[in-house]
Formats: sequence, C-alpha cells, structure tokens
Amino acid sequence: MKKSIGAKTAIYPTPVLVIGTYDKTGKPNLATVAWGGVCCSRPPCVAVSLRKATYSHANIVARKAFTVNILSVARLAEADYYGMASGREENKFSRTGVTPVKSDLVDAPYGKEFPLVLECRLKHTVELGLHTQFVGEILDAKADEAVMGDNEYPDIEKLRPILYAPGSQKYYAVGECVGDAFSVGKSI
Repeated sequence: MKKSIGAKTAIYPTPVLVIGTYDKTGKPNLATVAWGGVCCSRPPCVAVSLRKATYSHANIVARKAFTVNILSVARLAEADYYGMASGREENKFSRTGVTPVKSDLVDAPYGKEFPLVLECRLKHTVELGLHTQFVGEILDAKADEAVMGDNEYPDIEKLRPILYAPGSQKYYAVGECVGDAFSVGKSI
C-alpha cells in the first residue's frame, strides 16, 4: 500500500545544472539549478526554472541567453557553492578559480574548466508561480574530448555528472549501467 506524501517535487534524481549568465554590466555569473532538463529534441531545448528573486533570473531576462554547464563530481564543492552564494555580492568565477569564456553564439559565459556546456538562446519564458521556467534552444554543445564516448555524445561514466536528491538535500554520482535502452523491454 502506498502512503500519500502530498504534492512534492519527488522526481529522482535531478541533474545539477550550473547556469552561466551575464548581468547588465557584463559581469559573468554562475548559479546552480536543480529544476531543469531536456524539454524538446527538435529543436533541441532545455528548460531551467529559477525563482524571480535570483540574480540569474534577471540576467536571463535582460540578456535572453544562458549556458548550461555540467560539472563532474570532481567539482562538487564549486557546484554547491554556486547555489549558495549570490552573484550580486561575489564574482563566483574568480572565487572558484574558473575561467569565464564568452560564448561565440549566445550572450552568456561558460566555464572553460567545465567538461560539458550547452549554449542556449532564450526561446520561451513561462511564469509558473514561485519559479519562472526558461526554455533555451540549444545552439551548440561543447564537450571536452576526455569525456566523449563513441557516438558523438559524452560518455556518462567519463563525465560523472552530479545528481541531486530533492528532500534529502544530498548529491549523488552516477551508478552502474543496468541495461541498454530499447533492448531491455524486448524480453517482456
């Protein structure tokens, strides 16, 4: 028998996404977001949800662009910090020793040291309540060669992205592979 736990954000796990933006003066910023993911394959789009009170929210609205940086578990401390500190008071790039790189395609920065980056142009904005959902069209994905797999996509075991568990407020790493998509179900 199932127990009702109420209306909760109980999707497990959620990706840890680090959003890169510029403010109105051109200062680069990074912010960790757990509410986000792929939302369309053609055109390729990603959605991220931020509270209106955040510095990055205003930056996305002003610049109509953002990057999605995927960090590996080796940068867990930085990922956590980017979600705790405000870019209004601190330069998070300088504080963590990460080099800001200006995207050639969108008006947003990414971290040179980050293994996977999605460069996104703002396509839609949806007011949801406490959060605003920003849908960004992915104009390019850039990946370090060291994390690439055999099929023009990063290899998740090489990338080792950080995962977040809502409710427990804990981070996790990717675990074992348990099957091949579109083949496991053929045994039924």
